[in-house]
Amino acid sequence: MPKGPVHCEIEKRLVAELAPTSLNVINDSASHHGHAGDDGSGESHFTVEIESAAFAGQSRLNRQRMVNKALGDMMRDKVHAMVIRARAPGE
Repeated sequence: MPKGPVHCEIEKRLVAELAPTSLNVINDSASHHGHAGDDGSGESHFTVEIESAAFAGQSRLNRQRMVNKALGDMMRDKVHAMVIRARAPGE
């Protein structure tokens, strides 16, 4: 399945802000079709698996806040739900 504009923007913002050593953005929207938050765009639900040195020494909550900050207005305007799996290198 090709990456849509929201998917690409998530990757772009995370790379720019957190310089990940590993990044996997998964579009989970198809499994939420017709559920609350499905806006019909096919890009409303995502899983982000990210490894970055920026997460070293940070709590799980702070790591999620860092990802949300990097994504900014996308979390309010374009993404209904996101699972975040954030780790530092070597974890």
